[in-house]
Amino acid sequence: MFEGVIPALVTPFKENFEVDFEGIAKNLDYLEKYVDAVVPAGTTGEAATLSHEEHVEVIKYVCEVAKKPVIAGAGSNSTREALFLAKEAEKAGAEAVMLVTPYYNKPNAEGLYKHYKAVAEEISIPILVYNVPSRTGINTTPDVVERLASIERVVGIKEASGNLKQVAEIIRRLGDEFIVLSGDDFMTLPILLLGGKGVISVAANVAPKLMKEMYEAFKSGNVEKARELHYKLMPLFEALFIDTNPIPVKKALELMGLPAGKPRLPLVELSEEKTEKLKKVLESLQLI
Repeated sequence: MFEGVIPALVTPFKENFEVDFEGIAKNLDYLEKYVDAVVPAGTTGEAATLSHEEHVEVIKYVCEVAKKPVIAGAGSNSTREALFLAKEAEKAGAEAVMLVTPYYNKPNAEGLYKHYKAVAEEISIPILVYNVPSRTGINTTPDVVERLASIERVVGIKEASGNLKQVAEIIRRLGDEFIVLSGDDFMTLPILLLGGKGVISVAANVAPKLMKEMYEAFKSGNVEKARELHYKLMPLFEALFIDTNPIPVKKALELMGLPAGKPRLPLVELSEEKTEKLKKVLESLQLI
């Protein structure tokens, strides 16, 4: 469940911006033959603009229809809200939860520790920490991660700091007992080389087969093939962050004929100029 290629699922919307549950099922049909688990209701799933009711319903629906393990997004900058979402995810049948570090209120190291400990004491499924300083304004340093790893049920981290030295230090200190997953598609291969276990991926929504091929090449010892696939995928990695995630990935799915819909405000649709750049990358990979 905590290894390989794990897409951070898009939440498709209808024209009225209601959640498109049938669209979720169609997207799962497209990618599940290649991936190892799925993450609903994370950043890519626009959790920030889902109501609590919608957030829970998305997790419940994915747990009902997914054929692969579900790691549910359940983070919040409020510990009480994170605990509520984590409990609901567990009740829905999620195999694990992923909790982003609290954003905006910027807790210190002690606050982070108590945040995760409070949730861990109330649920019985594993917890992944999600470190993404560009979104949250705080960074979980190796010292903090080492302390979080001492909490029962905190089993790993989605690392999206972009700091390879930090990732290497976490793996050096904690070894195979603690799961490190890349939270950045571009960093997947370098993190695998350092001892990471896989990736929670935006690109896997669009190119799950190629992402899986890169991972399997590395796991089989064919590092040269993995490197070739990394460079083949690089233009896609870049294009999917040509604007704020998930704006580009939703447009990519739309161009591919898969359910996506426009993002909810305050995010807006990808511009025509950027859409043309994205389209050329998708064409080059024969995805459209």
